Amino acid sequence: MRRSNLLHRLGDCFAKNARNDSIEKDLKMKIAVTGSFSYTGKYITHRLLERDDEVITLTGHPDNPNPFGDQVLAYSFNFDNLEKLAETLQGVEILFNTYWVRFSHGENTHERAVKNTKTLIKAAEKAGVKRIVHTSITNPTLDSDLPYFSGKADLEKAIKASSLGYAILRPTVLFGDEDILVNNIAWILRNFPVFGLLGDGQYRLQPIFVEDYADIAVEMSGREENIITDAVGPDIFTFEEMVRLIAAEIGCPTRLMKMPPKLALWASQIIGKFVGDIVLTQDEVDGLMRGLLISSNPPRAKTHLADWLKEKKGSVGMKYASEMKKHYR
Repeated sequence: MRRSNLLHRLGDCFAKNARNDSIEKDLKMKIAVTGSFSYTGKYITHRLLERDDEVITLTGHPDNPNPFGDQVLAYSFNFDNLEKLAETLQGVEILFNTYWVRFSHGENTHERAVKNTKTLIKAAEKAGVKRIVHTSITNPTLDSDLPYFSGKADLEKAIKASSLGYAILRPTVLFGDEDILVNNIAWILRNFPVFGLLGDGQYRLQPIFVEDYADIAVEMSGREENIITDAVGPDIFTFEEMVRLIAAEIGCPTRLMKMPPKLALWASQIIGKFVGDIVLTQDEVDGLMRGLLISSNPPRAKTHLADWLKEKKGSVGMKYASEMKKHYR
């Protein structure tokens, strides 16, 4: 009798564990991230894997080294084949979209990036994706003469018109490991006798730590309501203040020269030839000097640039970070 009771209890225990395993499998989501091998997408992917989600990535470079091994399967974007792209997204519940181009180069233009992203949105609808977490930019407007900002506004409009639930996040400049702007300012300070400021250097920007941004993106993926929000850090600097802060933290003398914007752009092109990259574009100069990289909303991120620089002062700016090598090799 006791043996029978024991076997019965063991049976109940195994059945309960099986039910729990089944519940855990049901709770595990399949999620797609564009650019898991790149910058922002990589940090988002790390967080999703930490909570044991199934993650796939869409990428323009599916044969690149996979930092996640067999944890993340890589698929080509297939922007030219809507059906195939939708097939790739089958079973996906949430799509994190970080795909974009910083500047137009060859066939990779802002106009093409807008067209490709609209194809991605249609494929997500066709595949039954429930929600998109989309990376936009602060202060986008359809009538902007800057393709970066008008293109982002066009995509926000397309997402709002789609059947997808959405969280549209509007960051400014991202800083962190592998970042371009802060790293390359530090690199110039380390390697050149003077740093050329665009104009008076008094235009403002509000950078956000990339890991804070990844936290916000993952948090927003779990919301049910549609959201459009700025995602910015706690610091607002003039450009000159930010350069002086970077110089102080990495221990380089601050030798600033205020230059007419066109002359500063020309100087960046000279450096670009030296490093084989596009350091700065006219559109980036215009966007920065118009104050489009700040928000009037309360900051969602908490990490201060100065604190991060104190931790990374021995490594930031030691090597030049090339946009061309990262995305166009």
